[in-house]
Amino acid sequence: MKRPALLVPLAVLLAAQAPPPPPPVGTVIPAADVPMHDPVMIRENGTTYIFATGKGIAVWSSTDLARWRREAPVFAEPPAWTVAAVPTFRGFFWAPDISFHDGQYYLYYAVSAFGKNTSAIGVATNVTLDSRAPDFKWVDHGEVIRSVPGRTNWNAIDPNLVTDEAGTPWVDFGSFWGGIKLVQLTPDRLHVAGPIDALPTIACRMKDPEAPNPPALAGLPVDAGGNAIEAPFIYRRGGRYYLFCSIDYCCRGAASTYKMIVGRADRVTGPYVDEDGMPLARGGGRVLLAGDARWHGVGHCGVYDFDGTTWLIFHGYDATDHGLPKLRLEKIRWTPDGWPRVEIAQP
Repeated sequence: MKRPALLVPLAVLLAAQAPPPPPPVGTVIPAADVPMHDPVMIRENGTTYIFATGKGIAVWSSTDLARWRREAPVFAEPPAWTVAAVPTFRGFFWAPDISFHDGQYYLYYAVSAFGKNTSAIGVATNVTLDSRAPDFKWVDHGEVIRSVPGRTNWNAIDPNLVTDEAGTPWVDFGSFWGGIKLVQLTPDRLHVAGPIDALPTIACRMKDPEAPNPPALAGLPVDAGGNAIEAPFIYRRGGRYYLFCSIDYCCRGAASTYKMIVGRADRVTGPYVDEDGMPLARGGGRVLLAGDARWHGVGHCGVYDFDGTTWLIFHGYDATDHGLPKLRLEKIRWTPDGWPRVEIAQP
């Protein structure tokens, strides 16, 4: 895996993790200027909503995908359980995921200590995303799954919900350590359905996912190791499941090396393989999108179908603007044999 030989002090890395302070609630700005990290999106009654990493979970809305309005965050104060699970947590939520089922929206989110697998995934529900509706109210249901240093060789962050052909809910998640994991949920989508001691690895940068963690890049927290893969997203299309992941390093501004890989499987549980037949669980994954001269470290993507178009949403670090993370939306086209292709549109 390509690694830049750049020493980054931890304090600088932590500072680069967060987008700049968001504009006031109600601000409307062009898509290219929206500060963004780890976006996902969904549509309700003609309005598209984005949820993203941020204080209280960042929320944006748009009726045309071109101009975005900042909404109030999901949480005014972090739920009490989050601080109990992660004592250093101060309300800056990571990498949410949004989905709709049986009349409710399900918002999964992560709370974590940076660079450690002291992390947990929680879930909140709402019957509408329109904050002006009389029945708008986020109800938090607490912890779904937690990782514990020394006991779990995976990290409970970056959740993504997917349902299989039978309607069974699953969450894929994870970062570094032992790679990307998959767990089945209960029918109400609020709890894991069984033991978590031997969760399958569906994607990993190591040829042997059971091998010891490789060394971390200089300047990174040692605990995480160098198995630089995270931000999974599973998308169903044409009877197949496509697993998108981000590899290498985010959160370093213009020095970020994030890029996206993809593989596919006939079942949600895998095995996922890339276009060359290489298993993602053993280091496979052809690069779908990497950065260019302006947009560095493109990654943490979601894939959605709106109005006959498949959209790839992600963030990129703008080298023309101090390496700030910003919203990116690009169209996906599909090859005749069913593989996605995307190119970053030039400004």
